[in-house]
Amino acid sequence: MAETGARPSKNGIRVLLVDDHQVVRRGLRTFLEVQDDIEVVGEAGDGAEGVARAEELRPDVVLMDIKMPGTDGIDALRKLRDLDNPAKVLIVTSFTEQRTVVPALRAGASGYVYKDVDPDALAGAIRSVHAGHVLLQPEVAGALLSQEEGNGGTGGGSTLTEREREVLTLIADGRSNREIARALVLSEKTVKTHVSNILMKLDLSDRTQAALWAVRHGITG
Repeated sequence: MAETGARPSKNGIRVLLVDDHQVVRRGLRTFLEVQDDIEVVGEAGDGAEGVARAEELRPDVVLMDIKMPGTDGIDALRKLRDLDNPAKVLIVTSFTEQRTVVPALRAGASGYVYKDVDPDALAGAIRSVHAGHVLLQPEVAGALLSQEEGNGGTGGGSTLTEREREVLTLIADGRSNREIARALVLSEKTVKTHVSNILMKLDLSDRTQAALWAVRHGITG
């Protein structure tokens, strides 16, 4: 079992590191420990342990490797979603594994960064997914769009109310529920209801698919 390395809480973004290489975990921790608003609360060496630690520690963000022995990152993502764990998952991958990013995003990841990411960029990515944004590079967004063509998401946009279209536009812009609520002068609870209605009407499973649907159908800001 990987060491937890837990430190006293700084009341910042709680992060769990899941990677089978200790040197990678150590490097990620070194990157993050200098950030005043980010706290590494634990580590795990494989997907199964990562799921268990996520359930135990309830982190805000999980940095998850994809290729690990036993339970890999994609299986771990699915298990976290089945458990309704609220943590946002940010995939940490090598460039050569880019083709595996699309299945990870479809399994519930909020985005991805490469293992050689600049420390400031990594911290920014963590803050971004914690705020509810989806991190997609253009080539990955294109691959997701190609997979979505003719597969689900066929509900008609004409069934959306004007307010739901406004919310969808802001989802496509990467806004979190809190930011959407502020922009439209609504409560977060009302925004959540609109998001649920959008997903139901468009036969979509998550915000990432909703954002891609909006881009494909020209519903953007």
